[in-house]
Amino acid sequence: MHRIGKTTIAVAGALVAAVGFSAGPAAAAGTWTVTPGGAWTAKATSPVLTDNSTGTQLNCSSSSAAGTLQSGSGLSGTGISSITSVTWASCTGPIGITFSVTSQGTPWALNAVSYNATTGVTTGTITGVKAHISGAGCTADFGGATAGSTATLNATYTNSTRSLAISGGNLHAYNVSGSCLGLLNSGDSATYTAKYVLGSAQTITSP
Repeated sequence: MHRIGKTTIAVAGALVAAVGFSAGPAAAAGTWTVTPGGAWTAKATSPVLTDNSTGTQLNCSSSSAAGTLQSGSGLSGTGISSITSVTWASCTGPIGITFSVTSQGTPWALNAVSYNATTGVTTGTITGVKAHISGAGCTADFGGATAGSTATLNATYTNSTRSLAISGGNLHAYNVSGSCLGLLNSGDSATYTAKYVLGSAQTITSP
């Protein structure tokens, strides 16, 4: 059985899940408009999960997500979209070790918090995020600030580029076992970084 070495376990941890959008000059908005809304798919290239305590990075070649947006005007930002599936492809570690990454607890909720009309950027939270990684005798779960809880991740959605960028949040590793050799430890905070580009245009605005 391979043992995991040095500073990067390549895997991409879990996604699309809690988005904490920050809006720049615009104040937090109470109602939202989504056009056209409905089903969406998105793909990210080279997402990265970093263990903030050890510096270990987990990488995948790509990740795909799908969900459903509400449609119309006067919408609440809470649960403005559901994220019904997230998958990752070609996740490898050092010395070519292969990992699988599995999302858990979907659907996750995408919540809009504030909007910058100048840049067309929405800021908010994706909640309910959990994932599991497994490979070459090293396994771990990823969730929120306490064992068994779900995580919230930070992100922004940009209308002009159809992109949902994810970074930060309160993701942590738990139930780390096997030959992870201290590169991942239970309780370590982690950061998932990815940019998902939607397959077709969706516009989210708020007055």
